[in-house]
Amino acid sequence: MTPEEFIKLSEKYIAGCCSPEEEKLLLSNKDAFKIRDDDGCATYNESLKEEEIRGRVFQQIEQTIAEKKIYKPLFAGQWWAVAAILLISVSVGILFFNRYTEPSNVTSMAHMQRPIKPGTDKAVLILADGSKIQLDEAKNGVLSDEGKTLIKKTTDGMLVYEAGTSAKSASSSSLNTITIPRGGKYRVKLPDGTWVWLNSESTLTYPEAFSGATRLVELKGEAYFEVARNKEMPFIVKTSSINVEVLGTHFNVSAYAGNAATKTTLLEGAVKLRDGQDRAVMLKPGEQGTAVSKGISVAKVKVQEVVAWKDGYFVFRENTIQEIMEQVERWYDVDIEYRGKINEHVFGGVYSKNKELSELLKGLELTGLVHFKIEGRRIIVMS
Repeated sequence: MTPEEFIKLSEKYIAGCCSPEEEKLLLSNKDAFKIRDDDGCATYNESLKEEEIRGRVFQQIEQTIAEKKIYKPLFAGQWWAVAAILLISVSVGILFFNRYTEPSNVTSMAHMQRPIKPGTDKAVLILADGSKIQLDEAKNGVLSDEGKTLIKKTTDGMLVYEAGTSAKSASSSSLNTITIPRGGKYRVKLPDGTWVWLNSESTLTYPEAFSGATRLVELKGEAYFEVARNKEMPFIVKTSSINVEVLGTHFNVSAYAGNAATKTTLLEGAVKLRDGQDRAVMLKPGEQGTAVSKGISVAKVKVQEVVAWKDGYFVFRENTIQEIMEQVERWYDVDIEYRGKINEHVFGGVYSKNKELSELLKGLELTGLVHFKIEGRRIIVMS
């Protein structure tokens, strides 16, 4: 059995779609991939319940896949005792493996007349003179060539700043702003060559050309940065609570209005966080700095989970339904309403952001812990 065949069969097994013959084939090949039961024994114990075997093998399958780099999950599988569900991302969508029988009172999402589609590439660009360009409606090519900088929309829908042909110079006081609405995302190449991925409901303000001692941009919302290196001109991201100072590095900043904390996650290089009280903290790769009114704390995190949004995935790890729906609200451009007492259970998993909202809601309902009602673009959440 090839690694690819093993993965496909594993996915069927997790989904509960394997025939008895396929289950035996999968279990008989676990030695080839060094899969063991929890007690280290490779033999199949007929007395164990099917669900217990399924749980053991699934956990070991995912661990082995990660170790062999056959398939790179965003995080290793585990059982969340409270949520009682695991979602994993696969090529055809998502798989759900639930320890409980599906509740009979689960609300069906299939009756939706108008499916709620995922977000797309859309944004509004505001130029220095105040004129606005709806980027998702604009034609590809040159959008502006008024100054030293040429502003273009590429064929793959990105906003790119390049050196222009005009003799007129652009200054750092000539600011542009790109605004991403709910249900949108966009990618921008800044005048210095820095790439920025902007999440839903985010705004970035920056000069048409960087000059002076620093490269200063201002962020509201969330963005991932791959900063072009320039030791002579540090790159600074200004948020409402902190400044992120870098020379050239990869990092993510989440600074949504209404959130008590601003979180900065470092993937490569080094960054310095400085808050309004002039308290400073240095981050190393794999660390996340959380800035609140009392100061800045630092913790190790799984960075690929933090930046999964830019690659088209939701990653939930012990998140409450309120935390999940906050992301849903931004990406699907819907309004959330809570009715009755909402439990404090937590959920975990990975879900493709390219799928319709109904698929995610169905999966959450399978836990039996939460239910939904859809009225137009309003999602009503109930226990």
